[in-house]
Amino acid sequence: MARPPTVRAREIVGVAREILESEGPQALTMRHLADRLGIRAPSLYKHFPHKAALEVGIIINGFEEAAAAFEDAAEDAAEPLEAFVMTYRAFAKAHPHVYRLMTERPLPRDQMPYGLEARTAAPLLRATGDPARARATWAFIHGLTMLELNDRLPPDRLTESAWQIGVQQFRSPRSDVATPAESEVQARTG
Repeated sequence: MARPPTVRAREIVGVAREILESEGPQALTMRHLADRLGIRAPSLYKHFPHKAALEVGIIINGFEEAAAAFEDAAEDAAEPLEAFVMTYRAFAKAHPHVYRLMTERPLPRDQMPYGLEARTAAPLLRATGDPARARATWAFIHGLTMLELNDRLPPDRLTESAWQIGVQQFRSPRSDVATPAESEVQARTG
């Protein structure tokens, strides 16, 4: 697991994230980042040995922000899944380049703070009540989010209907089919 970043490393990640968000991934270079910080590029390598390490810092920063937003949204919500979905979509739309960095490659779990991924997923797990259902729900949410970010959906009202149908399907499990976790419990208890 990663060691806590220094104050300077957090500052560097913040500026790198600003570049990523405002100028796009092609603009995020160590040289451009150093210029924005008013330092020479080799100075960055004291904190981040390579660009991939810097990107991990941005991913961690994104997960921390998303986790806090998801927790706040679902905390006292009458419909926690709807609150989670609304917040998830808002985060992705507000931070599309960070969102893509967080989700389009293998997750660098071994470089992330212990428990951060679980913290980020916890509101969805609570809203669905089952790890397998939460994963299926996340796949739906992420897939539709990516279609929206990539402008792949026609400009009609069907997208909002699709969101509502998906949330409804994942909120209300069919009573005649046990989830994998329920099946396992039933098998153990007989």
